[in-house]
Amino acid sequence: MAIPIVLEIVFPPSWGVIAASVFTLISSAILGVLEAKGTHLKYSKFFNASSSISPKVPSRVGMLFFYTPPFLVGVASFWHFPNGDLRFLLLKSAITIHFFKRIFEVNFIHKFSGEMALDTMITVLVGYLFLSSSLVYTQILNQGLPEPSIDLKCCGVVLFLVGICGNFYHHYLLSKLRTKGGKDYKIPKGGLFELVICPHYLFEIVGFMGISLISQTLFSFSATLGCAVYLGCRSYVTRRWYISKFDDFPKEVKALIPFVF
Repeated sequence: MAIPIVLEIVFPPSWGVIAASVFTLISSAILGVLEAKGTHLKYSKFFNASSSISPKVPSRVGMLFFYTPPFLVGVASFWHFPNGDLRFLLLKSAITIHFFKRIFEVNFIHKFSGEMALDTMITVLVGYLFLSSSLVYTQILNQGLPEPSIDLKCCGVVLFLVGICGNFYHHYLLSKLRTKGGKDYKIPKGGLFELVICPHYLFEIVGFMGISLISQTLFSFSATLGCAVYLGCRSYVTRRWYISKFDDFPKEVKALIPFVF
């Protein structure tokens, strides 16, 4: 029953696309499980710089390093593949806007006080490059093929815009919690922080779901599911961390999904 429905909303995948989709989903799920078990990517509040033997770089430099190349992939896709249908144009635009927003936040919104491990920076860079390049490539493969019988790209544009705006707004709220150079953490307030501790992750997932509906490929849906699994695990760990650090943390505030999880 599920397979015919899937075939109505995705382009027929090649074996290479199926393999890339399975790899992306499994690798993201493994990272999520490791997060839940205490093995974290070495950055942000979960990274103890003194415990890592890997060389360290300032967090701002690291984030610029792994956001800029996938942004350039999006920009280059307009130049290398100027032709294509509306779906391809929307996908290229979404990828470019997504990573441009991240670069903008690193430069003008986020406040940094720590470092990240060099091996983490390289791992994340490779992951984002693979993601952006694969999204573009799988869409190229579909040029000229019959469209899925259920067209979801307009819904995808709406979800993408909701996701990127919601994510930006809650990153802005987070940035207001800390003075420049400060290293202290506070319980976030405002927006959906009153209901979940990681609304920025929730909107990140919504944004990626928008990209999936724009693209309508097996790979894009697999990448979004993998993103949801990883961020779900990371939000669970984040909530647990806040509970351990703040005695007054409101227990009714969930991790990712209001009133549910």
